[in-house]
Amino acid sequence: MAPFLIDKTLIQQGYLGSEPFLVEQASGIKPVVLLAADGGYNGYSNIITTSRKLIAEKPDLVRRFVDASIEGWYSFLYHDPTPANMAIKKSNPEMTDALLAYGRKAMLDHGIVDSGDALTFGIGAMTAARWQAFYKAMVAVGVYPAGIEVDQAYETQFVDHRTGMATKP
Repeated sequence: MAPFLIDKTLIQQGYLGSEPFLVEQASGIKPVVLLAADGGYNGYSNIITTSRKLIAEKPDLVRRFVDASIEGWYSFLYHDPTPANMAIKKSNPEMTDALLAYGRKAMLDHGIVDSGDALTFGIGAMTAARWQAFYKAMVAVGVYPAGIEVDQAYETQFVDHRTGMATKP
């Protein structure tokens, strides 16, 4: 981030839950933050990826992993984040309590994890309509070629079941 901090004409891409905090800590200046989603970018991010083979051979394992991940997000966002924060700090000792608290607050304030379709179907929600809309937008700007079978890029059988929603206050 050094060039961004020095040159007022530059922009910096980053995660809402960390880079603005780090910029403010380093410079004392609260940066202007523009969300890609506010500009029309409607892609999914931070998805769980696995193989079709594992899905076919061990669907119960995949379901349990996805459900546990979703339940973990609800616990982190709406209940005690301490267990998650401890695991994060163990894996990345550079994380501070202040940065973790900032990131959690940013996710809650901006609906980064729990918004849109997730409000109806639960965290981790995915819809064919959103995948198609994203693909169509990316074709229009030349990122992807036309003719890709988008429905082969995702699997919704493990999401959209309102998993964990009952624990949300």
